[in-house]
Amino acid sequence: MFTIGEFARHGRVSVRMLRHYDALGLLRPAEVDPCTGYRRYTAGQLAALNRIVALKDLGFGLSEVAALLDEQITPEQVRGMLTLRRAELAERVAADRLRLAEVEARLRTLESEHAMPDTEIIVKDLPATPVVRLTATVESFSPDAISPVLRPLCAELGQRLEGSDATPAGPLVCYYEKPAGEDDPVVVHAALPVSGTVTAPNGLEVAELPAARAATLVHRGPASGILAGYQELARWTDEHGFRADGFPCEVYLHTSGDESEWVVELREPFVEQPR
Repeated sequence: MFTIGEFARHGRVSVRMLRHYDALGLLRPAEVDPCTGYRRYTAGQLAALNRIVALKDLGFGLSEVAALLDEQITPEQVRGMLTLRRAELAERVAADRLRLAEVEARLRTLESEHAMPDTEIIVKDLPATPVVRLTATVESFSPDAISPVLRPLCAELGQRLEGSDATPAGPLVCYYEKPAGEDDPVVVHAALPVSGTVTAPNGLEVAELPAARAATLVHRGPASGILAGYQELARWTDEHGFRADGFPCEVYLHTSGDESEWVVELREPFVEQPR
């Protein structure tokens, strides 16, 4: 048997918490010395302790934990709830990382406002390009709205491509349709250029990215830095008397390995401003 201190160490809880569980009737000691009042626990009680802590981690109050234990909840049920909780926490962590990346991108943009651009902007005449694509809508152009939708869309595009007869003719392209109204959703496309005729698209839409004249630059590094690149293109078009028009897009030239090694070409189609 273990003293309360030993049991607390093995269970990774505090002695104070074990005393609290005892007072609430959640976890009674196996023995209490009638003379000294010292509590002793058995190794078999670690399972009960694990169940209590697991239920607390799931967000249940101690009174709710007591009710669940009275219902003799099984280890399998606790495991299922913990698995669900793990997925929820993983989703929250991913969202927090995305927000952190967005904050860092905004900071980098602020820091570079008065610096000379270190990327070359090249004007290209882009031909009309047949593509297969998947489409979704998001509420705004903010990265925390786009990324959680666009990344799974790109993954599904790759999966569906394997079951189609489409022949890829270039790297992944993500492009955006500007909403007709200020409060309308943004339409996003994950697309792949293709060659030849597609007769079995496996749920992919066959479309065409129209010809355009575009200001382009090459972004190297994490996707969170794309924002600064688009703003650089926006400044360039405005300074040269042009107006953005068409489908702004990202061409993912290199995405293997660490995201810090990514290479993405940003394209902002434009037309001359009406005089």
